[in-house]
Amino acid sequence: MWVGFLLFFALLAIPFFTPLQQYLSIPNEIVTFHDQSPIEVPTLGDNVQIETTDNSVEAINTSVFHANNPGNSQLIYEVAGFPIKKVNLSVLDDIEVIPGGQSIGVQLHTLGVLVVGHHVVNGTEGELSPGEDAEIQVGDVILEINGEKIEEMEEVKPFVKEAGESGKTLNITLKRDEKTFKTTLQPVLDKKENEYKIGLYIRDSAAGIGTMTFYEPESKKYGALGHVISDMDTKKPIEIHNGTIVKSSVTSIEKGNNGVPGEKQAKFSTEDNKIGTITKNSPFGIFGKLNEPITNKTHDQPLPIALSHEVKEGPAKILTVVKDEKVEEFDIEIVSSVPQKFPATKGMVIQITDPELLKHTGGIVQGMSGSPIIQDGKIVGAVTHVFVNDPTSGYGVHIEWMLQDAGINIYGEKKKEAS
Repeated sequence: MWVGFLLFFALLAIPFFTPLQQYLSIPNEIVTFHDQSPIEVPTLGDNVQIETTDNSVEAINTSVFHANNPGNSQLIYEVAGFPIKKVNLSVLDDIEVIPGGQSIGVQLHTLGVLVVGHHVVNGTEGELSPGEDAEIQVGDVILEINGEKIEEMEEVKPFVKEAGESGKTLNITLKRDEKTFKTTLQPVLDKKENEYKIGLYIRDSAAGIGTMTFYEPESKKYGALGHVISDMDTKKPIEIHNGTIVKSSVTSIEKGNNGVPGEKQAKFSTEDNKIGTITKNSPFGIFGKLNEPITNKTHDQPLPIALSHEVKEGPAKILTVVKDEKVEEFDIEIVSSVPQKFPATKGMVIQITDPELLKHTGGIVQGMSGSPIIQDGKIVGAVTHVFVNDPTSGYGVHIEWMLQDAGINIYGEKKKEAS
């Protein structure tokens, strides 16, 4: 009796001195319900146990208020009947997407013309580098010449020839990181080739292979690769003007060894088999719309998705291609997963455990980026990077950030701050 009395007194006394939530590990988070989970959306006055988005605590005697509007309900955490904290309740829409796994060819066209290097021109006055003299740097993007928009390399040459023959300078508009500025450049006549040059190596496109991660059947929006595409010379993300994805067939695989990542060898034609557009190149992959639905003949039905806090350490599967165009399922282990409150890359560490995949690839290889990760019947993320010193292991990105960059709203309404 005395023990019960003292405990009751202690609970009553705490609010007079220090808020009770300081004694409890209750995070300032939005609580999320999944419509597809066994837990029903609670009704007014129900007592339920839920898990907060950072997995740190389960609420005790949690009462739901305003449950007639489940998309914007409130939860009140209680201990011994005393309210200690209010949290907004957000009901997650029942989002399902179709997993990929297909090998795809990627063709990107840059925004403007990308400067990837300098070279010396053998002019009448000696060796000169007009581009460097104009303070144009590797990684700069040429947007305009003499007020005219530049989109392809072929558009540069006529301006250079005309300016060289007339003795005039070129007025160039450049983009460097987030800043735009102007400079002038004087073409120089190369004595050996008898041609006017500006001393710059430029590029307007990039191509490579990767793996489709998912697509949403109604909107046909897709996500692939799971990481940004950077220029091989500048190492900077490519700002795209447009692009396409095409069907690709894996012809061979160079296995990875310690210190040297492996690589898929594949063939594709940028003229044929265009299956979609590319409208975005972000830290979480490439995104756009498919021209028509595609199939992997392994998992062609939509699957639910899991948010970052729902991903568990333990066995999972990936879908990828090791030969021709055949998508296969392979075993992996999710070694660790970080619940992420905000978009961030490298949310998971994964390890290839499937003997057959290890036999073919030695682990994670280039071209496997974007292979969807499936755990407990849900799409949880995509393969993104390989550890150079351990090709059996690498990083994965959580699927919710890819869906977000694809323009698929998985939260229904915008996340609201907890009160």
